[in-house]
Order: sequence, then C-alpha cells, then structure tokens
Amino acid sequence: MQFQKKTRAGNFGAFGKIFIKIILVLVVLYIAVILVDKIDFPSPNKVIEKKIPNENFKVVK
Repeated sequence: MQFQKKTRAGNFGAFGKIFIKIILVLVVLYIAVILVDKIDFPSPNKVIEKKIPNENFKVVK
C-alpha cells in the first residue's frame, strides 16, 4: 500500500472552510433570534406592590 501526498488543499483552502463555518453559525444564530422573537410572552396582569416597614432601614453616617 502506497501513501499518496495531496498537493492541493482543495477549492476553498483553510480560510474558505473557516469562513463557511462562521457564516453557518451566524445564520443559525439569526434564525434562533427570529424564532425567539416570534414567541409571544404574556405580560403580567397584576400590579405588584410590597410595603417595606421602616424598621428594616438602617441609617448609615
């Protein structure tokens, strides 16, 4: 069995492969943002009010 050395890196080369991977990641992130944006999260209907007694406050001088 003889080993053959590949003298060509291919059509894209190392930079082309990295560029394609970056583009694919950006496309997936863009699609994820679009899908999350389409989800309609309900807003709270009840107004939350909590009274804090004055005993809990400490005066710092």
